[in-house]
Amino acid sequence: MGRLFGTDGVRGVAGRDLTAELAMDLSVAAAHVLGDAGAFRASDGRPSASHSRPIAVVGRDPRASGEFLEAAVVAGLASSGMDVLRLGVLPTPAVAYLTTALGADMGVMISASHNPAPDNGIKFLTRGGFKLPDAVENEIEQRLGEKWDRPTGASVGRVREAYGEADRYVSHVLSTLPGRLDGLSVVIDCAHGAAHTVAPEALTRAGAKVETIGARPDGLNINAGVGSTHLDKLQQIVVSRGADVGIAYDGDADRCLAVAHNGEVIDGDQIMAVLALALRAEGKLARDTVVATVMSNLGFKLALREAGIDVLETAVGDRYVLEAMREGGYTFGGEQSGHVIMLDHATTGDGLLTSLHLLAAVARAGKPLAELASVMTRLPQVLINVKGVDRAKASVPELVAAVEAAESELGETGRVLLRPSGTEPMIRVMVEAASAEQAQALAERLAGVVREVCV
Repeated sequence: MGRLFGTDGVRGVAGRDLTAELAMDLSVAAAHVLGDAGAFRASDGRPSASHSRPIAVVGRDPRASGEFLEAAVVAGLASSGMDVLRLGVLPTPAVAYLTTALGADMGVMISASHNPAPDNGIKFLTRGGFKLPDAVENEIEQRLGEKWDRPTGASVGRVREAYGEADRYVSHVLSTLPGRLDGLSVVIDCAHGAAHTVAPEALTRAGAKVETIGARPDGLNINAGVGSTHLDKLQQIVVSRGADVGIAYDGDADRCLAVAHNGEVIDGDQIMAVLALALRAEGKLARDTVVATVMSNLGFKLALREAGIDVLETAVGDRYVLEAMREGGYTFGGEQSGHVIMLDHATTGDGLLTSLHLLAAVARAGKPLAELASVMTRLPQVLINVKGVDRAKASVPELVAAVEAAESELGETGRVLLRPSGTEPMIRVMVEAASAEQAQALAERLAGVVREVCV
């Protein structure tokens, strides 16, 4: 069997790949790794909130399968001797925040993010609200199905509903704002997902005039034609209503994208550029550095370099961004996809927090979002996934020479990135260039070389 944990927890089709039995077994193993006598603590090593049993918080998005998976997760944790606080439907970053705020030893989020409704996933969080390192995920997998002494009587965990804690999270994100949003008209697309109540409430309390779409989850419509992966409807409504900004969250609201008043899509790179400049102006950008992945647009890097801001690159994945931030003492980073981490305020990507700070930058500047985002020029980017090849041959001499020739042709006006897939027989070819035509031509040329030599 391959590794259960992917880049963001354990995912699959609920009821087929991710079964109730697997969810319970994973939760038992996670309780033993993360909860046993404080076996895995944050660096401060403090005990668990002066409580006789370890505590777990559990949240989910509105998927129908989340109901039975939540029941299985809660059963696994409580049967292992952990007390469980059921948070109900909340964004992933809310669960991360409440893991810390409620003094829990671990957190669990049940969600498949931007995936369609039949999929679901389980993400575990450490004390302190951080995603698990690879080594801890491996230990959880190794302990699946092991024999263990089952608590009985007063030693079993107790389960309590804690749905009212959503307001604690909303109040927290609002407390981070540098100013109010009075006068801004905003359309928000909640993807029929986990942000459908907290996002409208937070933006309204901050002073914005709010219209919502994608805010009527029925368990089956999450991400269906709405949210950060389907921006057409939001673009149309922003333009037709004459709104200042549109904000689109994904299913678990750990990321967001934006739409300007003219319908222009503002991606994660542009959002990071606007916020990085705002933070630097306030003296709050640690070491004048932003942490981003290798997939961030070259235009983003050139714009920040021009502004005197360094960009530290990581592998693709917000967990790698966060690791680099924590190791280097940086406080701001993210991905082109809209995962933005503001480490002064959150331990993970937080779409609601990001959108509030982006809107605050617009309100403070008194300028349209499109104008603020024009600080960077997005270079045309072409990505070709070459399937059915040997990804281990991505560094053969013929391919290296072809890449070097393409880079020489681009000079400083573009770049080439080849990335072997971590899970499939596939190599990704990405080219950025001054024109879309050049990017497409070079990407197709390199893809052809990959097909020839990586067999």
